[in-house]
Amino acid sequence: MIETAQAFGIDIGGSGIKGAPVDLNEGKFADERLRIPTPEISTPEAVADVARQILDHFDVHDGTPVGIAFPAPIKPGRPLDFMANLDKSWIGVDINQLMSERTGRECHVVNDADAAGLAEARFGAARGVQGLVIATTLGTGIGSALIMDGVLVPNTELGHLELDGKDAERYAADSARSRKDLSWKKWGKRLTQYYRLLEHYFSPDVFVVGGGVSKKSEKFFPYIDITTPIIPAQLLNDAGIVGAAYFASQQVGRQA
Repeated sequence: MIETAQAFGIDIGGSGIKGAPVDLNEGKFADERLRIPTPEISTPEAVADVARQILDHFDVHDGTPVGIAFPAPIKPGRPLDFMANLDKSWIGVDINQLMSERTGRECHVVNDADAAGLAEARFGAARGVQGLVIATTLGTGIGSALIMDGVLVPNTELGHLELDGKDAERYAADSARSRKDLSWKKWGKRLTQYYRLLEHYFSPDVFVVGGGVSKKSEKFFPYIDITTPIIPAQLLNDAGIVGAAYFASQQVGRQA
């Protein structure tokens, strides 16, 4: 693996599996990422074999911290109990064990929204912020990550808080804007309701907003009327890989 990288990150999604060596001094890729389409039948074995293919491509040696961002709640030592975007055969699988055995390297798996939030807190928009950072991703749903003084509170599902009688993501995600053909102003008002709810429950020090729509933050941020500072994400599509690599490096440090 390239010498300027201290860890390796993989981001598993419903359509693609991406990986790259990560320079943790800079919070960026140390080499161009490799993307391989997610197998059409996305069983645990098939997905893990793609992860191994990516690791072999970069000649990642055993002992290198390997982090994997994965679209499900992750509880170390316990099997997966929920799966939305991959084959249902993942339910009941110990993903850390499977990935480590199938790839031939020790792997550390983290929820994908948590990985993105960690990346933004350590290297991106919320770098240096003390206190509570709430990172949200606005897309088909609403992903969330809570980082308190740099420490991740894992597996939050704040997109499922109740808002206007339904899951918040059904009311305020970017998909709701598209589905209802909302103007940026009307969507901003919905987001105001959502972020005020988070303010009420958590009193955060800053919100970071990710997802593809964050590149257009100037169109809807002016209509979000809250007291907490709110800023767009910086790492965008790189966040999952960078955050997974950083997460793995921290797990190795704790075990030493």
